[in-house]
Amino acid sequence: MTKAKSGGKAAAPSAESLASAARAATKRGPAPVHLWNPEFCGDLDMRIARDGTWFYLGTPIGRPELVRLFSSILRKDGDDYFLVTPVEKVGITVDDAPFVAVDFETSGTGRDQVLCFTTHVGDKMRAGPDHPIRVVRDPETGEPSPYVLVRANLEALIDRKSFYRLVDLGTHETHDDAPWFGLWSGGQFFPVIPSEELAG
Repeated sequence: MTKAKSGGKAAAPSAESLASAARAATKRGPAPVHLWNPEFCGDLDMRIARDGTWFYLGTPIGRPELVRLFSSILRKDGDDYFLVTPVEKVGITVDDAPFVAVDFETSGTGRDQVLCFTTHVGDKMRAGPDHPIRVVRDPETGEPSPYVLVRANLEALIDRKSFYRLVDLGTHETHDDAPWFGLWSGGQFFPVIPSEELAG
């Protein structure tokens, strides 16, 4: 679980004020959060669970359009996550990744294959050099957690049903002078598991 560090002197704004600022900031297109450098206003009692559910004051945010709005002003600085507007920056808690990739489409085959993912808030990205796939395995159980980069340094956890479909599209290639099972997309090979472990 990652939470932004406190330390700001000003009281954190409410979710309502952030939503209002976000609506104004995104009227003309995607919010350029990387260009905004407001003062840190403290932490907000907002959390993104591993399944992509957003909570505010311990209660799930039930309006998908509000979740999409908040997700549009999300930024990760270092290991911490923030909601950022031109005048406010507040820390929130993220249990794993801030997005969940809930589906994907495939075009091409073999090394020409392209995987296009869709997140639970409607973001779409083509896996490749600019949107790499990575797989983290639990050191104790070996359970894989696959991710794809959405934007900047914000990732989406690829959901289980999609990962099972991806495994069906996998192939064996040489990576770092060793055989690996992995995925091609956008002209790049993304290793998933050493071939010898898969065989075992």
